[in-house]
Amino acid sequence: MLITRKSSIQGKGLFTDSPLRARQKIGEFSGERISIREARKRAKGAKRIAIVEVSDTVALDGTRRGGPFSFINHSCNSNVFIRIAYGRAEFYAKKKIKAGDELTCDYVDSHHDGTLPCRCGSIKCRKFI
Repeated sequence: MLITRKSSIQGKGLFTDSPLRARQKIGEFSGERISIREARKRAKGAKRIAIVEVSDTVALDGTRRGGPFSFINHSCNSNVFIRIAYGRAEFYAKKKIKAGDELTCDYVDSHHDGTLPCRCGSIKCRKFI
């Protein structure tokens, strides 16, 4: 169902090989459970960040023991949203998604603190992540 391959947005991206319904749960972010303090330390100066903060004290580092969702790219006009609850990060389709489409999520708040140029190419692009 999920495929990681070269993305026109950035590096590798996450794609679906089958159509998805709007609001359909796609899967869950996985990775090493670490403290927020450790997550922010790892994010500083990292070339690739795949960290999701799931509470005020816990984060998941997808670069270590992560699954396919560590490759989901940012888009200012995303087709997927993330739901964080009970120490977990779940991904859902915002709208109907066609087979072969890249799955994208609006990172909103990120460890980049608005300093990383956005490459999503959307008409609604905010220019920085």
